[in-house]
Amino acid sequence: MSKKLWGGRFTKNASASATEFNASIDFDQKMYKQDITGSRAHAAMLAKQGIISQEDADAIDNGLVGILNDIEKGSIEFTIENEDIHMNIESILTERIGEPGKRLHTGRSRNDQVALDFRLWTKEAAFSILTDIKHLMNSIYNAAKNNQNTIMPGYTHLQRAQPVTLAYHLMAYFQMFKRDYSRFLNCIERLDYLPLGSGALAGVAYNTDRRFLADKLGFSGICSNAMDAVSDRDFALEFLSDASICVMHLSRFCEELILWSSTEFGFVEIDDAYSTGSSIMPQKKNPDMAELIRGKTGKVYGDMITLFTLMKGLPLAYNKDMQEDKPPVFDAAETLSDCLNIFADMLDTIKINSNVMEQAAKKGFMNATDAADYLVSKGVPFRECHAIIGELVLYCIDHNKAIEDLSLDQLRDFSLKFDSDIYERIDLRSCIKAKKSEGSTSFESVEKMLKEAQAYLEELS
Repeated sequence: MSKKLWGGRFTKNASASATEFNASIDFDQKMYKQDITGSRAHAAMLAKQGIISQEDADAIDNGLVGILNDIEKGSIEFTIENEDIHMNIESILTERIGEPGKRLHTGRSRNDQVALDFRLWTKEAAFSILTDIKHLMNSIYNAAKNNQNTIMPGYTHLQRAQPVTLAYHLMAYFQMFKRDYSRFLNCIERLDYLPLGSGALAGVAYNTDRRFLADKLGFSGICSNAMDAVSDRDFALEFLSDASICVMHLSRFCEELILWSSTEFGFVEIDDAYSTGSSIMPQKKNPDMAELIRGKTGKVYGDMITLFTLMKGLPLAYNKDMQEDKPPVFDAAETLSDCLNIFADMLDTIKINSNVMEQAAKKGFMNATDAADYLVSKGVPFRECHAIIGELVLYCIDHNKAIEDLSLDQLRDFSLKFDSDIYERIDLRSCIKAKKSEGSTSFESVEKMLKEAQAYLEELS
């Protein structure tokens, strides 16, 4: 006769290989706190509703607290024979307190129990990620505030395009992570519904109080359809989607730091604490932390694809496939948190070579658009201006000169609209100051961005 908690209907035990293959305790033990928290609330609700006695509920609660303390002291060893964290804790509880422990599972199934544990774990993980993103946004804000006057090339197609400030460039990333913060908040809002009390799929035949459970466990409401409650993993998919977008933003930032720290750019120097050397080339200083973050992005993408693929063909309600839903979420949460924190610390210690950045901004005809805008201000249609400046740039390339190196007479060979004020207009700082549109790289606009970012961060504190 099987000794499993569910073994009454079976006449033989599972094989050793099937028992090992079926068990999830090696990874779902991460949810021991959530499982105990849910069970304590469930026992309290059962007593409140008169489904079990208060005496039994007290014995269950005291037993669960003792198990929690022993787990955290490392004095409990889980077994694959009990398959998962739920049955391990219930078995230990019953061994310790006897008959009352057998009453704990009244009015619930492992289906709604695991759905509860997983939601609680994911909710806590999302709040933790919010803290990590806020930490990074503070680092970006501080770096931007310290580099409002640092001029650098802005790029499109990785070709020098127009002059911008480093603060402006950094604040573009601030906006990305601000959206990430909002996405995780929205994820929490959508997952914040209690599945417990749904039973296996159809509800339970006891007069339970799910609203009491929701309040006790800190949920904003209850899942309104029991079948959906036990089979839904949208919250986990959304968490992984949000994590993938967030780590993609980190990867883009890392790609730029890797380029900028190369000898070819020389814009920044990553601190020794976040770099490594070569085993054979003593001169090397490699941006390994940035490269690792870029590489770990693939892990998070893989976690997301794993769960999307797992869920895509499942009929309602619960299926054993869903046992495999937790490892990708656990991995993505840990990976993203590590990446956010190491990146923020790396950014806090990075050295900005502002002179190198500004010299780079003086090359590549980055004031060409401003020269065209100058002609527009003189009444020339923009399309004509575009052609004129294009020819002018070609002339400069052939003669190894910058636009500002040409004399006024040379400029007038291309358009008689050029006058002596052109030189002031195409100075790098003038190019930046000239941007009038809201959200531009102008010093005034970036100052406004920084004030808004500071106010936003203060709201989050």
